[in-house]
Amino acid sequence: MADRSAPSCHLRLEWVYGYRGHQCRNNLYYTAAKEIVYFVAGVGVVYSPREHRQKFYLGHQDDIISLALHPERVLVATGQVGKEPYICVWDSYTVQTVSVLKDVHTHGIACLAFDLDGQRLVSVGLDSKNTVCVWDWRKGKLLSMAPGHTDRIFDISWDLYQPNKLVSCGVKHIKFWSLCGNSLTPKRGVFGKTGDLQTILCLACARDEVTYSGALNGDIYVWKGINLVRTIQGAHAAGIFSMNACEEGFATGGRDGCVRLWDLNFKPITVIDLRETDQGYKGLSVRSVCWRGDHILVGTQDSEIFEIVVHERNKPFLIMQGHCEGELWALAVHPTKPLAMTGSDDRSVRIWSLIDHALIARCNMEEPIRCAAVSTDGIHLALGMKDGSFTVLRVRDMTEVVHIKDRKEAIHELKYSPDGNFLAVGSNDSSVDIYGVVQRYKKVGECIGSLSFITHMDWSSDSKYIQTNDGNGKRLFYRMPSGKEVTNKEELKGVQWASWTCVSGVEVNGIWPKYSDINDINSVDANFIGQVMVTADDYGIVKLFRYPCLRKGAKFKKYLGHSAHVTNVRWSHDHQWVVSIGGADHSVFQWKFVPDRKLKDSLHIAPQESLVDSNSDESDSDQSDVPELDSEIEQETQITYRRQVYKEDLPQLKEQCKEKRKSAASKRRERAPGNSIRLHFVHGYRGYDCRSNLFYTQTGEIVYHVAAVGVVYNRQQNTQRFYLGHDDDILCLAIHPLKDYVATGQVGRDSSIHIWDTETIKPLSVLKGYHQYGVCAVDFSADGKRLASVGIDDNHTIVLWDWKKGEKLSAVRGSKDKIFVVKINPYMPEKLITVGIKHLKFWRRAGGGLIGRKGCIGAMGRADTMMCAVYGWTEEMAFSGTSTGDVCIWRDVFLIKTVKAHDGPVFSMHALEKGFVTGGKDGVVALWDDTFERCLKTYAIKRAALAPGSKGLLLEDNPSIRAISLGHGHILVGTKNGEILEVDKSGPITLLVQGHMEGEVWGLATHPHLPICATVSDDKTLRIWDLSPSHCMLAVRKLKKGGRCCCFSPDGKALAVGLNDGSFLIVNADTLEDLVSFQHRKDVISEIRFSPGAGKYLAVASCDNFVDIYNVMSSKRVGICKGASSYITHLDWDIRGKLLQVNTGAKEQLFFEAPRGKKQTIPTLEVEKIGWASWTSVLGSCCEGIWPIIGEVTDVTASCLTSDSKVLATGDDFGFVKLFRYPAKGKFGKFKRYVAHSTHVTNVRWTYDDSLLVTVGGADTSLMLWTYEMEGHRDSRQCDSEESDLDSEEDGGYDSDVTRENEINYTIKALSTNIRPMFGIKPHLQQKEPTLDERQGVVRGSRPPVSRALPQPEKLQTNNVGKKKRPIEDLILELVFGYRGKDCRNNVHYLNDGADVIYHTASIGILYNVATGSQSFYQEHNDDILCLTVNQHPKFTNIVATGQETQQICQLQLLLFMCGMQ
Repeated sequence: MADRSAPSCHLRLEWVYGYRGHQCRNNLYYTAAKEIVYFVAGVGVVYSPREHRQKFYLGHQDDIISLALHPERVLVATGQVGKEPYICVWDSYTVQTVSVLKDVHTHGIACLAFDLDGQRLVSVGLDSKNTVCVWDWRKGKLLSMAPGHTDRIFDISWDLYQPNKLVSCGVKHIKFWSLCGNSLTPKRGVFGKTGDLQTILCLACARDEVTYSGALNGDIYVWKGINLVRTIQGAHAAGIFSMNACEEGFATGGRDGCVRLWDLNFKPITVIDLRETDQGYKGLSVRSVCWRGDHILVGTQDSEIFEIVVHERNKPFLIMQGHCEGELWALAVHPTKPLAMTGSDDRSVRIWSLIDHALIARCNMEEPIRCAAVSTDGIHLALGMKDGSFTVLRVRDMTEVVHIKDRKEAIHELKYSPDGNFLAVGSNDSSVDIYGVVQRYKKVGECIGSLSFITHMDWSSDSKYIQTNDGNGKRLFYRMPSGKEVTNKEELKGVQWASWTCVSGVEVNGIWPKYSDINDINSVDANFIGQVMVTADDYGIVKLFRYPCLRKGAKFKKYLGHSAHVTNVRWSHDHQWVVSIGGADHSVFQWKFVPDRKLKDSLHIAPQESLVDSNSDESDSDQSDVPELDSEIEQETQITYRRQVYKEDLPQLKEQCKEKRKSAASKRRERAPGNSIRLHFVHGYRGYDCRSNLFYTQTGEIVYHVAAVGVVYNRQQNTQRFYLGHDDDILCLAIHPLKDYVATGQVGRDSSIHIWDTETIKPLSVLKGYHQYGVCAVDFSADGKRLASVGIDDNHTIVLWDWKKGEKLSAVRGSKDKIFVVKINPYMPEKLITVGIKHLKFWRRAGGGLIGRKGCIGAMGRADTMMCAVYGWTEEMAFSGTSTGDVCIWRDVFLIKTVKAHDGPVFSMHALEKGFVTGGKDGVVALWDDTFERCLKTYAIKRAALAPGSKGLLLEDNPSIRAISLGHGHILVGTKNGEILEVDKSGPITLLVQGHMEGEVWGLATHPHLPICATVSDDKTLRIWDLSPSHCMLAVRKLKKGGRCCCFSPDGKALAVGLNDGSFLIVNADTLEDLVSFQHRKDVISEIRFSPGAGKYLAVASCDNFVDIYNVMSSKRVGICKGASSYITHLDWDIRGKLLQVNTGAKEQLFFEAPRGKKQTIPTLEVEKIGWASWTSVLGSCCEGIWPIIGEVTDVTASCLTSDSKVLATGDDFGFVKLFRYPAKGKFGKFKRYVAHSTHVTNVRWTYDDSLLVTVGGADTSLMLWTYEMEGHRDSRQCDSEESDLDSEEDGGYDSDVTRENEINYTIKALSTNIRPMFGIKPHLQQKEPTLDERQGVVRGSRPPVSRALPQPEKLQTNNVGKKKRPIEDLILELVFGYRGKDCRNNVHYLNDGADVIYHTASIGILYNVATGSQSFYQEHNDDILCLTVNQHPKFTNIVATGQETQQICQLQLLLFMCGMQ
């Protein structure tokens, strides 16, 4: 069988040829260590000119397009393109990530800049609004964001002399920003008459509010404040792309190929014209300059980097070259020397030395080049062109040998035969031409079997055959040199291939992912000696496979760096290196091949740390060679927590049903009942798909969860208290280190995590907004300040929170497969570990991101599914439990040993001060010493070990253990079967909590005269529960099939149980032994009922649409009720035992006579008069009101009427238990509703004396007891909501003023922001110098007039001849009449001990002096102010906050306000 494992050797990036000059600017700097930092493709490069060495930052997974250097010149920030682009801040010494900033920008990050002290970073996105964001980059926290401009922004910079000021420029604009609080406010630069309005490409800030900017026409514009004060014309002959400020002055570079140096006052010092130097050429364009001391770095459009020493400025030194814009496809390696040849659409062919890492020759051709090959003697270089011709050059001096054009379409592949006699040329015309090398490249053959363009070719070692691949994925063989196709496979049996670069063929089957396009993989090259091959694909990935690679979905090692498609890849002649080339990024990557033996020496080197795992062994079909998953884990991974409808959708659904509401609102509806219920006890514990969710609290109570309830259980008093803040299944629970707070995470569309106090049962914090569908793991840090959580979205997102502030600190995509556990390192809260399906990762926080490293297994074992993890006694020790029963011991990220701990998966693990305790599927709890050297003690969970006084029954021996916790001298154990046990250290076991296991619970019956109920579930058990204060399970019986219904006989001695295979049993209610059993049906028995009185008849309803009636005494079927068109859902007998009421899935209400089962039609009025022995029906006029407005979306599944026929309890698909007055006539009755179950409530029943309501949840498997409280009994109500689906409109509604105010719509007026343009040249600025006030930013009356006329076109010159120019005066607001009282409140306040009054009207805040009657104004708002408040704190006197219609809140400082209006 072929080896499908990944190869044990690997590649290491050694050199990148190229520099990203096109479409980028200002991306080239000197670091503090005098190294040069820049980027190419998706790689940040730090180049040391002294040592001629490169270091690489590989934290991005797409093209980098922006770069900024921290003022201390060690840290670098880079931004990338992509659907969800992010910014990385990294260290140029260590090339490790320091911080990741994400989740805000889309499309890409166009520019970046650090502020003066390097604490903040500003970024500009490529989205339609060109969003500007300011970050506290160390924390990864967004401080402010604002839409930047409608058109592209090219450069942004902080004003290094004024804090909180920024300048941005771009297409036809420049903006001056001020950051105040978390609000970024722009002011557009005023061009006036000093210069033309045009595109500004770059800028630099200087002292005294002066800004210099480079324009598209080559002028430099000088700004003072926001006004253009002068221009330096013709600074460059064309656009100025880059401007760099340093201590000596400014350097500018432009499209004219010149670099100019200016002093600090922008007086010219010198000019360097690179086009005129030795290395220069026509069309050279400068994209980036950096001036440090006497050195200048210049980056050009065509991917070169020059270094210029100022005093030898006519001799620039070329330190990096690469291909220019245009795709790069051609790659060939020299057969005997360490040389690589590349050719590109930029029409150049280049020869690179792999030893010196330098370009050694370059030649320009007439046409774009698409492929290349070197003859076997290394003398000739053949180039295939895009126009269908090919050229042969001499390698020695790049002179032309021949130029031949036989084809019209591009030549995509050519190869010399191993004996050097022939050249095969494959074109997009679907043919391969053979040329004789010795006959001066005369055509000697042609291969025409292909129906599509030729993509790859290989010669056989004896030069007699050729194999080709084409665009259809076909592999064909030809005889050489004639070109005749070989169809007989026998002929090819012994053929050895000289090279293997084809992508289809048996030998390379494994390189293809299971579901992929034929053209995804662009290039392959096999290394026969090392038995490995490399591939290049469209996703920017270079992969290393074993060769041959026969079976699909083989494993590989993958390497990132190229951003888009990798077009070609080749081994060097001696297999020391791999060379790969990128199409769109037109870069050449040189990788060093590290064979296995060298690997062993380098094991101490930590694996590549990056955001996207660049050294990953995983293949696309990772699961295929995994040992079978344990059945329990398998089951768990298949559970889906997605809901058709979430509780969060309710308001929207109700909104959609508005029409129905209106019709219902006109009718008078019954009030909600006065009585209420309160949750009293819950049987059940969520163990089947959760783990480590069971703890002792500070006071020795036990906290766990089931359904949507957090339970705090007092084991001494056998009472429970409930946290009912969740509204759907809780999936995880963690306890604070002080054991007083608990965090629980739930299912939901936007799922929430609640942190609550176990004493007061009050929420302390609710975290929302980051996890979709649900939260499956949470963990507190050792100091209790942080919380980590994992979502169940497709990427299993990991989030780190400051939970008290409700702030997300960092987030990252965790894994495609399920993650089971997250643990924060107790010694270093910046680090965490996650484990899951084939997953174990160590994370460290970096700003807003987390950086993950896979656990390094080495030769110790294979990647296994991990079920649990804990940290050990030092910060680098970690322990994980696997699905095969081992415990893995990790130091840092390396596996140091494994210990066999359990048979089957290790589900739970708990660290003690001096050791560990583990629990597994084998039902054993094991205590270990602190190194896992020896097992100190084991406890098997068995019936025999139960303590004598233990209540309840253990369902089976050795249940699978899902949670373990220690405290108070006991071990607390949670099992998959829904049991919670307490194990005494000396051995005896006490059973504390029990519930049903996985599978829906539908069957529920209460005893006719005892506080007992029975439940039956899909978990194939029938259970009897004591409802008196002892709250325990009295009896349990395993059934051969699951069941859906049960019923006690009227005397309580027998219990009937309907099963899912169509049979039913009647058992003794005390011993649960069979009395009798029947099977007449094939489908599920959905409801079963004894007739009242003596219980003579038994009605059995099935999903076959029939109800069978049996005579209990004679044990015979006596009647069949036919006529239902769907499955039967509910059954009720009348008091006489003569009539049956039946509900069906088609919402029919039918009546049948007993015992024969004859169908009856009874008018509605008559139905109401009949006395029913029980009412569990959900249809009919008596309970019309129980159906919610959104009845199409959700079903009412169950109902039950109290014995006094006053209150009807219902359960529905949303998990609500509701109480209605009976009869609930008329639609949409009012109710009280209670949330504790998570999804559908399948059944509700009152006990015989109505003292308790018993409810069961379907999927949440819980049994809940609610105490029934009469009207007037006002206890601390949990969740007792008086709400109904229709709110208060019809209950007398509002006062008329309130109604009017409620209906005011503020949205239409948002248009007023467009009518008042907030830009343009203010009249008073058009002629005169700004006054002192204006220079300080104080503007009086600075609102432009409202004009509904169209603005004049920019270029229009009006005729001013003969008009006298009158100076335009300033308007100053003097007095405002009016006060906004019609729809605002609490908006008048005294200030300064009653000397002043503050209020608002329109968009103005007014301070009115009582003594003088004068007003002063705050005018920064641009729309109606709707609210105002004054800060009462003595520390903040005279601070006022006002809020306006469009989304801005301004804080105004009234002290400034009074003395000159800020």
